Amino acid sequence: MKKSIYILLVFLVTSLVSCEDQLDINTDPDSLSPDQVTLQAELPVAISGIATTQDAYYAILGGMWSQIYAQGNTASQYKSFEQYNVTSTSGAVESGWANMYDALADVRNIKANAESQENWNYYLLTTVLEVYASQILTDLYGDIPYLEANDVNTLSPAYDTQEEVYNSMIIDLDEALAKDLSTSMGVAPAQDDFVFGGNMDNWIAFANTLKLKIYLRQSNVRSAVASSGINALLDSGVSFLDVDAGMSQYLDEANKSNPLYESNIRQLNTSTNLRASNTLHSFLDANSDPRIGSIYEPGKIALLQGQYLEAKDVDQTTIALANLSPLTAVYFISKAESFFLQAEALTRYKGGAGAKAKYDEGVIASFKKNPVFDADKFTVIEELDGTSFVAAGGAYEFPVGGTDEEKIESIIVQKWVTSYPGNGFESFIEQLRTGYPKISDVRGDDPSYIPGEFTYSIVGTTGGVFPQRLPLPNSEITRNPNSPDPTKVTDAMWWK
Repeated sequence: MKKSIYILLVFLVTSLVSCEDQLDINTDPDSLSPDQVTLQAELPVAISGIATTQDAYYAILGGMWSQIYAQGNTASQYKSFEQYNVTSTSGAVESGWANMYDALADVRNIKANAESQENWNYYLLTTVLEVYASQILTDLYGDIPYLEANDVNTLSPAYDTQEEVYNSMIIDLDEALAKDLSTSMGVAPAQDDFVFGGNMDNWIAFANTLKLKIYLRQSNVRSAVASSGINALLDSGVSFLDVDAGMSQYLDEANKSNPLYESNIRQLNTSTNLRASNTLHSFLDANSDPRIGSIYEPGKIALLQGQYLEAKDVDQTTIALANLSPLTAVYFISKAESFFLQAEALTRYKGGAGAKAKYDEGVIASFKKNPVFDADKFTVIEELDGTSFVAAGGAYEFPVGGTDEEKIESIIVQKWVTSYPGNGFESFIEQLRTGYPKISDVRGDDPSYIPGEFTYSIVGTTGGVFPQRLPLPNSEITRNPNSPDPTKVTDAMWWK
């Protein structure tokens, strides 16, 4: 395991599991032979590895590319993201890839041991983690090693096309869901399961929600596959997530806090890098959305994407910081996102029946996901409730009488809002797939600008073309002879 991420994980896992538990964190699982590591010892490291990679690397870049963050005018850490100048040697590209595959090595080792022991509980949950992490990789990088990935006997794994990865993920989820959990042998997941604490019903719902997400992402490129898969899911009556799937056991201590906070604020010893993006800020402000006070510092201005140069002389105390807390959970799929996925599926493939109810549930869950934090103590001082905001026919009322496209736009825009603070990479991908939020023809400070529309970065280097992906890491290009031709940030994705 990469030591840069392992140190954080050891601190975190040590703080969360007592010495009396079966989890032994005193031995690095990577120093043992794969079949010697117990399921309970490796699972926390695997879950934490995915969460930390997602939140420490992809959350910031994705947050800027989905325009929930802007680079601060007195800092410089993420200027290349605002410039769209992300190359095969960029830190987020290389480290994100390496650390996610490192976490997947743990996931796949647990899965192999669970299969040999006929422990179907661990087999199912590791399959879900495997597919979840792999979808992030393939949706950011395109073609990736999947079938031969993390095989100790294969030093140069073959690449699978994105279409092949998508097919394999569904096959793997179906195989895991077909296992009879009542016959599972050996130990049951419990405290070592940082996501659901061993609740296998929630893992089944997570698997079904992942399938729904995988099919929806193919709605443009393979409409027949998407339609068939989604209708089968909805008609079968399977459960989808109605709770948050993620990791929430963070502490306000060094190396134990939320990875986005830890990597962006505590380790850099500054809070000035991530400022309010005018795109999301203007949308919330125009709709009198009370969540604006939990997302950004209230009463202050926001920056356009790439405005850090134009605003270099602006008093930084007048520009809103992004509110980040060391206690914030890392969401794999929040219940708000689950409801929005269901609302889109019902709109596209069931004539809209039930879509409004799911949309409303998603908005309400999103409001409750954004508590107001005391900036000094990071304690929850108020929890927002979107019930009255939705029921009263507010700005986010579902357009029941509108077209399907208008309904989908409402769903995706609300999913974008709820991606704050750590899931901006997901809303970046969804914007590419759906075109929502829409892209503006003018700058964000133009009088004709429509709040919430994406704007091309003032310092963009891609000739007006928005980023489409992350390029393949240089480590793969130089070391794996099976790697495909190098890619650029402007190369379109298969599912677009």
